[in-house]
Amino acid sequence: MTTTSKPIGDAKQVRANGTQIHYVEAGQGPPLLLLHGGAVSTNPIWNGHPFAYVSHMGVLAERFRVIAPDTRGCGRTRHDGAAVTFDQLVDDVLALADALDLAAPALCGFSEGATTATIAALRSPRRFRAVVNHAGYDFFNAASPSFAMMRQMFGGSAAATRPDPDAFERAFSASPDMRATLEIMKMDQDAGGGPGYWKTYLSLAFERVTRSPGYTFEDLARISAPTLILTGDRDRFCSTEEAVTAFRRLARGELAVLPAVGHIITPLAITVAMDFIRRHVADPIN
Repeated sequence: MTTTSKPIGDAKQVRANGTQIHYVEAGQGPPLLLLHGGAVSTNPIWNGHPFAYVSHMGVLAERFRVIAPDTRGCGRTRHDGAAVTFDQLVDDVLALADALDLAAPALCGFSEGATTATIAALRSPRRFRAVVNHAGYDFFNAASPSFAMMRQMFGGSAAATRPDPDAFERAFSASPDMRATLEIMKMDQDAGGGPGYWKTYLSLAFERVTRSPGYTFEDLARISAPTLILTGDRDRFCSTEEAVTAFRRLARGELAVLPAVGHIITPLAITVAMDFIRRHVADPIN
């Protein structure tokens, strides 16, 4: 894994939903809101990392006007207060779209960002032109093993009720690649919030990543926008069986399972997502 600090677009800020949202914008064309996964951000130090969209902004910007925000409490979007919920993240997305006067944008997210994107689409069914859930549908299964895995990762135990930064550090030191991810995360979060802020980020995110957000597969039927369920067949969080369940609940769903791919963003995943969005950006909103 290699990273660079090459800028990926124009860094901007806008006041929305009571906070100053940092976002990166690149390209022209139909608007695309791009939501990063947990622990990463739009910081260019993530360039080259398989969990981050940073590496793919250039390709996406060839076809779309890409708006990629840092989520509340992460990167350069600050948050002063209690734990940040998925509904707060959704409120931010909706407010950002309004503040930028985005008419029927497409919405694409990976992992945690995919969960946020999907909740936004079911809360505002007529707001988005197309939606891509890339490896973030597991949280719509209240019995998903992902919650226990996240408690183990964030809290050091499958039964943890609070974050444990030391346990998180141990978990991410198990391999050279994960250790490198931890170091990038520390640099990223601390650059925005000061020394040790990465621990604060864990406390803000713990509740939402370790328990059901309160929405289920059945709720997906409320989404009227074309929605792509995208995953890899080696994803340890989002199973192909859950992918099929999510797909079956959608009124205008599509399903793509990438062979020999885990919980990462690959060039093929970007190509599949782009092709899906391009097919639907000209559709009328139902």
